[in-house]
Amino acid sequence: MQITQDSISRDIQTKDWKLRYYEAGEGLPVIMLHGSGPGATGWSNFSGNIGALADHFHVYAVDMPGWGESDAATVDQLDHVDAVIQFMDAVGIEKAAFIGNSMGGQTSLRLATEYPDRISHLITMGPPVGKFPTLFGAGDGPSEGLKVLIKAYQDASPENMQRLVEIMCFDKARFATPELCKARSDAALARPEHLKNYVAGLPHGAPLPKWVDVTKLRDIKVPSMFIHGRDDRVVSYETSLLLTANVPNSRLVLINQCGHWAMIEHADEFNSLVIQFLKQ
Repeated sequence: MQITQDSISRDIQTKDWKLRYYEAGEGLPVIMLHGSGPGATGWSNFSGNIGALADHFHVYAVDMPGWGESDAATVDQLDHVDAVIQFMDAVGIEKAAFIGNSMGGQTSLRLATEYPDRISHLITMGPPVGKFPTLFGAGDGPSEGLKVLIKAYQDASPENMQRLVEIMCFDKARFATPELCKARSDAALARPEHLKNYVAGLPHGAPLPKWVDVTKLRDIKVPSMFIHGRDDRVVSYETSLLLTANVPNSRLVLINQCGHWAMIEHADEFNSLVIQFLKQ
């Protein structure tokens, strides 16, 4: 399906939030949740995927409160899962497949444990899982990629956005273009309240004040697919190994020469994997 950002852009008022989202296609509802980076939106994370998936499914890519054109939110105001449930209720979706990158993956994991009747399939790409122990991650401190991400929130200049895009991707020459870095910088600087709220919330758990209860991962019954880049410098791929070991009906796709943005760096493969998985 050929789409443009403007042609599929929508706004909706939920109980607590005015949310921007991008909608296309028909059939099985598929909700796509973006990551936490400055300038991240449903469109910026998934513009290379929405059209292909909308040929088969009814796709919704949502700007979470605190990102994109959705309402601003401080860390003490926002429960990501509650915001998603409010969106589903407002749009009229009883149950959906969830695709979540990074922060959006963590939200999807939480939803699968807390609202199992609202999710049909679970797909994540590079989700952090709180204090779940890993061997190859950064221990108790932020990873290399998260340090760069935080710096870009503190100063969303094109130069810092270039460092951010470079650390998110394996193929820096292809993806960290001046045009993309300026576009991400412009998008972030257009909503300075989002940047301010994120930085202010860091000592209080931003962007995820509430994490999935890892003791409930074995209770996830829906078909689950964990996609991870072997070269992810933001969240170690070992996180998805541990998820696969704990979620019974799951499978892992580990992609070489791939960073934190599998859906961007390997868009065609990602789209094919998702379509096949959701149609099984």
